[in-house]
Amino acid sequence: MTHYKRQHEAPFCVFPDHGPASTVRAPKHLFQAASTVCFLLWLLIGQLAQASDYDLVINHGRVIDPETRLDAVRHVGIAGQRIVKVSDVPLTADQEIDATGLVVAPGFIDLHTHSPTELGQYYQLFDGVTTALELEAGAYPVGGYGAAITDQALINFGASAGYLSMRLLEKDGLGVAGPGTTPAPVGIKGWMTAIRYMFSDANSALRRSFTEAATQRELEVLEVMLREGLRQGGLGIGLPLDYFSEAADARELRMIFTVAAETRVPVFVHIRRGINGDPSGLREVLALAERTGASVHICHISHNAMRNIELFLAEVRNARSRGVDVTTEVLPYNAGSTAISAAVFGRDWQAIFDISYADVEWAATGERFDRAMFEEYRRKYPDGAVIHHYMKEEWTRRAIAEPGVIIVSDLIPMKSREEHVPPHNGAFTRILARYVRQENVLDLVAALEKMTLLPARRLETFAPAFSRKGRIQAGMDADITLFDPDEILDRATYRDPYQEAAGLAYVIVNGSVVVRAGQLQDGVFPGQRILSSSP
Repeated sequence: MTHYKRQHEAPFCVFPDHGPASTVRAPKHLFQAASTVCFLLWLLIGQLAQASDYDLVINHGRVIDPETRLDAVRHVGIAGQRIVKVSDVPLTADQEIDATGLVVAPGFIDLHTHSPTELGQYYQLFDGVTTALELEAGAYPVGGYGAAITDQALINFGASAGYLSMRLLEKDGLGVAGPGTTPAPVGIKGWMTAIRYMFSDANSALRRSFTEAATQRELEVLEVMLREGLRQGGLGIGLPLDYFSEAADARELRMIFTVAAETRVPVFVHIRRGINGDPSGLREVLALAERTGASVHICHISHNAMRNIELFLAEVRNARSRGVDVTTEVLPYNAGSTAISAAVFGRDWQAIFDISYADVEWAATGERFDRAMFEEYRRKYPDGAVIHHYMKEEWTRRAIAEPGVIIVSDLIPMKSREEHVPPHNGAFTRILARYVRQENVLDLVAALEKMTLLPARRLETFAPAFSRKGRIQAGMDADITLFDPDEILDRATYRDPYQEAAGLAYVIVNGSVVVRAGQLQDGVFPGQRILSSSP
């Protein structure tokens, strides 16, 4: 509509829908009424046009984008699965979230979790996580990861190409369906292993995979499997080296790192663990990365460094200054968790961790061990989880404060609420509550960068989907977490891990609101499997 005014005449409206524009003149009082109607029609049409641009808008929130360093009240428009506008003025859509008083952040990306289960996804969602990845252990075949949640995924998920799973398959004929599952026999070799298992404990039955070096023929087969896992879309190479430390020799590691360099993917490695503070395992993988040109990511650095955290962080910084593509991560807890059958407990673990039996907890009940109980449980319940308390708060805090260190959860499999697990499902909200608000170890923007942008950048060079994650910008994926910075609080504890965080208001995954006003929305499953080839 166009408005005109002529001397001595009432202004008029032009109505182009009626053919050539015609002038409508009227007495002044009639003109005033018509002018008001014109203005209201113009305003309504403008609002309808604006509303049609968005499926969902988030207004009045404190938008933090770690990449552009934006930290201001803004308004976010979402269409389909993408953010399409970050505006200085409020936006309109049929679905609107009033985010007054809330932080609007990119959804948290967890590079290190072991719980592709319904419970695991639920509790990670209520920790603000929108993408949960199994990169330390990985999976093989890669597409088998997350089978239990593929059709009803609350959040995005994916896995690296799991080298230990390949080793189990080649050495012992055992296939692993996923984290926390019992290996199943595959072929004659697998059934022979199963028979050995019937007449001995699990550690003896699986000794080939965990204690025997690979033959040249086996190395050739493992290399083929490794390349196949990457072709399947594996998000890098998962190398839990400490779990088969006795078996892995220089030839095998050289093969793995060479494949990583040639395919331009990182090795996500749990380094060999030595006596408390021994840096030799770290130096081994940094040297391999430097010689081969491979990228490497050091899993849970504080849990390997322990008392020598300053040295480990310095070694990573120095390697980076020499051109090594190396990153690392930390989980904000002062204990470790794994299966009681883990290889480290077959070594001098008391010296390695500088702890005794009384420092180890049976996760299911909270009982502490003595020597007889430990040996019995290790023999009878090899898949059972233990929590070993060997970390000090100052080590954890130091790693959290280090620039460039990524935040992870290392959440072990959540199968049922009757089975206790460590409270790592509160890792991200713990950072925001304790290390940002309460202790000022990090400012809020730096903390969010460690939970969103840095993990996305670690992956985006070989997994294009991550170039759209970890940011609040037009064109990015609408994975968004909204929380009250004054109320956010992790509530999960070692004795009661199944608790959602307080202060978590909304979680949006691929443009769909999955948590609204702190409540899970029924029947909303927007999570997607992410592969290295995902567009």
